[in-house]
Amino acid sequence: MNKLLIRSLFACLLSLVAARPNEYDAVAETRSFSTEVKEDGSYQYQYDTTNGIAAQESGIGGHYASGSAAYYAPDGQLITLSYTADDNGFHPSGNHLPTPPPVPNAILKALEYIRTHSNEEERQGAIENKQQTKLAIRYRQ
Repeated sequence: MNKLLIRSLFACLLSLVAARPNEYDAVAETRSFSTEVKEDGSYQYQYDTTNGIAAQESGIGGHYASGSAAYYAPDGQLITLSYTADDNGFHPSGNHLPTPPPVPNAILKALEYIRTHSNEEERQGAIENKQQTKLAIRYRQ
């Protein structure tokens, strides 16, 4: 349960570390910071700094979290990361994240073949198993 919160905080910290420090970063100050934790386990926090780093998150401890973080890359590009974290894992999104290559057509065709022919093969296997069982029973008698 705490893994979810740890992953979320790790993502925020990772986004902060990714911004290479310079003189401007060295004198950055926190402009705003707020946090709230309720008795039911829900929480929220938000902060932003004078050098353009900002983050916010809300969730229910150990069950669900969603949030975002933003900072400026060394080349001046604004990097924004949004995410959710739940029972199915951590789900980040952002234009800066790599994306998988498209699935090759040969693989798509093979998956389609498997999807459309798996029942036939299962039925054929079931028929063969019945025939083998009958032969085994006859042999024992």
